[in-house]
Amino acid sequence: MNDQHSLNPLDNQSVGRSFLKYLIPSMLGMLLVALNITIDGIMVGNKLGSTALAGIGIASPVYTLFVAMSLWVGLGGATLYSQNMGAKDTRQARTAFSYSLTIIFIATLAIGVTSFVFRDALVYALGANAETYPFASDYLNVMLLFGFVFTIENALSVFVRNDGNPNLAMMAQITFALSNVVINFFVLYVLDLGVGGVAYGTILAAFLGLMVLLSHFFKKTNRLKLIRIRWNKKIVLAIIIIGFPSFLSEVGLSVFTISHNRTLEAIAGTDGVSAFALLNYVHSTVLLTFLGMGSAIQPLISYYHGAKQEEKKRRTIRIATATALGAGAVLLSIMQLAAMPIISLFGNFSDSVTEHAENGLRIFVMAYLFMGINFVMMTFYQSIGNVKMAVWITAAREMILMLIFIVVLPRFLGVNGVWLSVPLAECIVLMTIVIYYKKQAIRERVLPMNS
Repeated sequence: MNDQHSLNPLDNQSVGRSFLKYLIPSMLGMLLVALNITIDGIMVGNKLGSTALAGIGIASPVYTLFVAMSLWVGLGGATLYSQNMGAKDTRQARTAFSYSLTIIFIATLAIGVTSFVFRDALVYALGANAETYPFASDYLNVMLLFGFVFTIENALSVFVRNDGNPNLAMMAQITFALSNVVINFFVLYVLDLGVGGVAYGTILAAFLGLMVLLSHFFKKTNRLKLIRIRWNKKIVLAIIIIGFPSFLSEVGLSVFTISHNRTLEAIAGTDGVSAFALLNYVHSTVLLTFLGMGSAIQPLISYYHGAKQEEKKRRTIRIATATALGAGAVLLSIMQLAAMPIISLFGNFSDSVTEHAENGLRIFVMAYLFMGINFVMMTFYQSIGNVKMAVWITAAREMILMLIFIVVLPRFLGVNGVWLSVPLAECIVLMTIVIYYKKQAIRERVLPMNS
């Protein structure tokens, strides 16, 4: 059933204006989320100490899994939603939306309740010991039972952005970030409720963000609508396949962290690991900036692809890659010029830690020249349904090439080989993208690189 009763603003709005409309709120929202994570860690560490912080860190893979699931199904479904809206097939778009929220709710609840039954074994399997167990257990129990609130909020945010309301999605992120800081301050410093209270605070903040998102359904421009669905294997597989690169990207972050920690521990000991922790805090903020760029182009590319507006797809990619390159160059310059002041923000450290951190930061940030473009192109291929290329970009840069370099390079370059592994992986992945892109342009006469 096709529904052509209304014209989408993307049909007649300029590409540049549409890109800015999505880019600014996406990046601001992501940066606030990064700030929230940092402030949360500072409050817990100062009030409850390093053991409590370690306990939350041990339980955090469950939180990461839920984030990965919500992005997996949410972005897969939202891509189908926008493609169908571009094709003016409203019924099919709403089917993708309804399937996505249903899958996320059932999957999160099923995994959470099942894991809760085996929660003690799970806590120890994640790496808890006698000291960290109480804190990890308190945090984990809340997340397992109520994590569906967070996953629904996260996925709905993606759909609201795809339904032409990126500002409301940003407001929901702001609400979540600010309320989480306020609630957790109250929980920790006024009520003195500990780690369990912090977990409940995060869920409550997610619920408040969800309430903001639900206001979208009362707007005249709302096209999202839950409809009755019947099990359709083809739609479910499409959602899962298209969203898989986003899930893989979250898994890749864990691979990146674990591989660097283990290698640096072997080469440079605790000082090397501490230096990487500092670098990782800075990198997380930059990473969310690039993720914001990806979030900005996904609704546009998906819609233009569904509407067969090839010229708008070309122009969007040109603008997005230029923006990513410019942002990468600016970030690289800032890190090179202000490496020591940035490191000193996190506190006073031994000369060895500071030296490793400064050296690592100066080498590692070379990756930013390539990383933003790789993020944009991964999102582009995911948004048009070219999952194989999107998976290659994600797996190569975060796992395959990075792991090869981090195993081989330190044998010849020592600790510098560790810091170089990511820049080299990002550079080579970008080269493969350029080659593939140009071959596609020649074969299809579509999306020429220099058009």
